[in-house]
Amino acid sequence: MKKLLHIFILLGLAVAGQAQVMVETQLDSAKIQIGEQTNLSISVKAPAKAKIAFPEYEPQTELTHGIEVVEMSGDTIEDGDERTITRKYRLTSWDENHYKIPALQVTVDGKAYPTKTFTLDVATVEVDTLHPEKIRPAKDIMDNPFSWGEWMPVILFTILALTLLALAAWMAYRLRRNKAVITLPFAKKLLPHQKALNEIEKIKEEQLSRSEDQKTYYTRLTDTLRQYLEDRFNMKAKEMTSGEIVEQLRKEEDQSKIDELRELFATADLVKFAKYSVQTNENEMYLSNVVRFIEDTKKEEDNDQPDPSVAQAIDNERRHSRERRMTKTAIMMTVVIALAVMAYVVWKVYELLA
Repeated sequence: MKKLLHIFILLGLAVAGQAQVMVETQLDSAKIQIGEQTNLSISVKAPAKAKIAFPEYEPQTELTHGIEVVEMSGDTIEDGDERTITRKYRLTSWDENHYKIPALQVTVDGKAYPTKTFTLDVATVEVDTLHPEKIRPAKDIMDNPFSWGEWMPVILFTILALTLLALAAWMAYRLRRNKAVITLPFAKKLLPHQKALNEIEKIKEEQLSRSEDQKTYYTRLTDTLRQYLEDRFNMKAKEMTSGEIVEQLRKEEDQSKIDELRELFATADLVKFAKYSVQTNENEMYLSNVVRFIEDTKKEEDNDQPDPSVAQAIDNERRHSRERRMTKTAIMMTVVIALAVMAYVVWKVYELLA
């Protein structure tokens, strides 16, 4: 009795295990035309740990004579202790016929489960022989029409890139020939008395000596004199008081010149700080005194400076070196911009022709 009971238990477990495996097969369409496609789906529901194997076919191989497998795809759904795996076979046929899709074998844990069989009708395309005028030949490959609007940016940017490259080549040629491409302005260095007299000429042209704004006139005149004293005698005249300037000059110049400057500084201080009023003729006299002082104390050439021709040659060499450096920088920048434009042109042409 015990052996018989064990046998019934084993049979029950086997039946229960078999009941857990379900195989379903579906064909999307049983009728297609030549070249059309349909899907054959096989779904297997089994325990999650079960080993399931489906029939495998390489693309463009025949599932049966006349029916070709285009491709395969799969999907898996997990549901607790169970899972459902679906395998789809995309089928097609190129011959008109009534085909029978045989049963396929699916194995679950080594046991085979056959699928259902299907029929597939493949029909040819019907030709309307009663109206042959409706049958038209295949059209030739159409060429895209040429559009200036699409190609105009390419043409313009190509011209720009070539122009930049030509400019860079010209600058490089000039640089190799040691000829100027970029010319820097030459600023001539003025002597102290020349700078001072130029400023006094501006004061005269503005007629400040006749202006009612005497404070501006004396400020401009004394500032010009202080700047000249700094440049000519190397003294910090702008930071010194009028008395300190006079004492400093007394060591180098005669008394008559110093007296005239002392009167100028004293009058200027009265005008600027005490609102003192001066006659026009006195204003012009002080201006004349400054001009005479500059003329009497001017130095045409500085003995400590190099010969003018040598200084000029040094300045020219420095300016020429700067011009060459600027030219090289300009060439590099021009070439980089030209290459960037050419890269854009190549990309645009590839995009238009793709």
